[in-house]
Amino acid sequence: MLRFASLGSGSKGNATVVAAGDSIVLIDCGFSLRETRRRLALLGLEAEQLSAILVTHEHSDHSAGVSRLARQVNVPVYLTQGTWNSGRLQGCPEVVRFNCDHRFHIGQLEVEAVAVPHDAREPCQFRLRHGGRSLGVLTDLGSVTSHVVERFRGCDALVLEFNHDLEMLRRGGYPPALKRRVAGDWGHLNNDQAAALLQQLGTEKLQHLVLAHISENNNCPQRAALALASVYGPLDERVVFAAQDRGFDWLGLPAVAGQGQPL
Repeated sequence: MLRFASLGSGSKGNATVVAAGDSIVLIDCGFSLRETRRRLALLGLEAEQLSAILVTHEHSDHSAGVSRLARQVNVPVYLTQGTWNSGRLQGCPEVVRFNCDHRFHIGQLEVEAVAVPHDAREPCQFRLRHGGRSLGVLTDLGSVTSHVVERFRGCDALVLEFNHDLEMLRRGGYPPALKRRVAGDWGHLNNDQAAALLQQLGTEKLQHLVLAHISENNNCPQRAALALASVYGPLDERVVFAAQDRGFDWLGLPAVAGQGQPL
């Protein structure tokens, strides 16, 4: 089974766990070492069980805890050359650099890194495969490109950014420059953009859909749900909302018969 869960999702810290058998990876770590261990324990995990840490980009809500965690449990950190060149992930015991759009294996997991438009050195997001199933983790992008649509089409599960409501952002207390950054082509997806992307990707195959990276200042689950419903229809048990304080609990994708090993 391909399983996944979140330690937390939002501007105060992000981390997603993906597991297949005894292969367990952490995508990003924006929390302190103590908080990361506490949140992992809530999912029944110890940090020492991690096989690797994948980093999407160098912004602190995704990378602040990576180096210290990697050193303490001695696991490799996978990132792009641009993310490494940012200088914010020094001190990792082992660094594996990859190019966007390459595929590689970490134990039983196949990982595909996908380039996305975001205001970082060389940001990417991930699609992970095991047992004939695939999970897309797609947050921190300011606009939808044909490349993103192509790479994330056909996922069995999707963690998708619904960052902000445009009207709430415009009326909110952020400085004008920050508002322009968040809403810009290299910032974050608003609710309507995320819904439109989902419509392009299609929902028929999805067994799980997680609305993630929801801004605590410029969005709310109700507004995100309203935008989603416009393309999804009435929300059902497949839809989950990721929270900043607790992420979301384990979700699973049973392997297709006869495909218990990665491609």
